[in-house]
Amino acid sequence: MKHTNVSDRLATAFATLGPVGHLPKGPGTWGSAAAVIAAPFLFMPFSLMTRSLILAALFVVGSLAATRAETVLGKKDPGCVVIDEVLGQWLTFLPFSILPTWQVLAGFFFFRLFDITKPFPIRRSENWLPAGWGVMLDDVLAGLYAAAALFAARWMFVTWVAKHAGGM
Repeated sequence: MKHTNVSDRLATAFATLGPVGHLPKGPGTWGSAAAVIAAPFLFMPFSLMTRSLILAALFVVGSLAATRAETVLGKKDPGCVVIDEVLGQWLTFLPFSILPTWQVLAGFFFFRLFDITKPFPIRRSENWLPAGWGVMLDDVLAGLYAAAALFAARWMFVTWVAKHAGGM
């Protein structure tokens, strides 16, 4: 890390979730796991409107922090920056007021799948906006894909239960 001031260190700490982004083997997965663990306390209890405002604020503040972290760390989209995983993971959960454990785990899996594989147009979206804004944007799209996949999985589960619960 270059010589930094307090605001640089705070921005980098926010962007990396402190030590989380520096954990070995797959910092993005660790960041998503941290988001899943924090969601029941910092995201899910709120109304849809409040959760939407949380995500909007997280996009702006996360983009600014990621931009600063890129400069401080001297590389584009450094792997240790994981605030984008929090945004994408929580966006996956946005449409749902209640999620049983299996659906939280499915949402985690779907988000990681789309964030890692980056189907069209996710990979391209990294370059639609400059610096930290692009870092955050591709996770927004991965979160939207994951939310759609989670919605489909929930619908298939409910349909299967309704079909097979007729004898009860």
